[in-house]
Amino acid sequence: MRYPLLVCLLMGTLAWGQQIPAQPTVPPEFRPPATAPATDNDDQEAAPASASKVASNAAVVTIKGLCAQAPSTTSASNPTCETVITRAQFESLADAILTNMKPAMKRQIAEVYPNLLAMAREAEARGLENSPRFQERIAFARVQILSQELIRQIDEQSANIPQKDIEEYYQRHIADFKKATLERVFVPIHKRTDSLPKEQATPEALKAQQKEGEEAMSRVAEELRTKAVAGEAFMQLQKEAYAAAGATAVPPNPSLGQVSASSLPSNHASVFDLNPGEVSQVFSDSAGHYIYKVDAKGTEPLEEVADQIRKTLQNQHREQVIQVVKQPISTQINEAYFGPTGKSTGRQGSKPK
Repeated sequence: MRYPLLVCLLMGTLAWGQQIPAQPTVPPEFRPPATAPATDNDDQEAAPASASKVASNAAVVTIKGLCAQAPSTTSASNPTCETVITRAQFESLADAILTNMKPAMKRQIAEVYPNLLAMAREAEARGLENSPRFQERIAFARVQILSQELIRQIDEQSANIPQKDIEEYYQRHIADFKKATLERVFVPIHKRTDSLPKEQATPEALKAQQKEGEEAMSRVAEELRTKAVAGEAFMQLQKEAYAAAGATAVPPNPSLGQVSASSLPSNHASVFDLNPGEVSQVFSDSAGHYIYKVDAKGTEPLEEVADQIRKTLQNQHREQVIQVVKQPISTQINEAYFGPTGKSTGRQGSKPK
């Protein structure tokens, strides 16, 4: 006999139990043994070498005192009974809950599942599965699980990306895979100046002083670009930029290393049109001025970015299929019943009635 609601409860116990303090709704004798919080090392822990030698029909969990079938009496426990879960049965359950489950979590299930079974057997003995509340919860659990299974199927189908599609994407987006080794001088937009005497520090005077400083730094940026074109080292130019601004902070390292166009501000992307050895125009924004020099250029080979492209195409296919399913529906919410839409409730596909 299978218990889909128990699987949901078990999934909730494992997933939510680490996020929200558990409420003491289950008697201590039915709770799993206390264990230390899972760590990254726990997740990476490999199954024991002996696990591969356990036959598929061998018992991996034996629950003494619990009948294999739900009893018709008022008590679910019987000291003469036992329930045996084989390796095949346990792995089928674990895979239904989470694909490629880590050994540490399998151990948790082995400890939690018998207690849940005991509680479920007792609930059956009391006829709780016939209650309207239980039937409603089963119906909702069915909707949740079907939705999860659909996502799982879509993910599996989306993973089948033909090599031809990867190659075509690479050619269409070749600019995204271009790399350049760059140097950059940053010229602060503001210049540190002496404070005006109190009687002269009117808003107009302060604004004029700021404007004068910004204009001075713009001239500095153009002068430094001229020096960069003449071949002066960017490290020296960066020091001069900070000195001209009166900045007391340590100047940044002008070497950016190898970067892609997407890592630069969008209005700086034209830097990738330069040839090695060329210096860019001065780019300016609210923070300052920027001067680039291209030291080298190249394109990442397909074999190095194939996995990245495959993941991108998988995500695109996944979102397209999900949107096809969701697009035809719309939802009206009765605010007289639910109240006005709050900041956390205005979800896509919903609109107030």
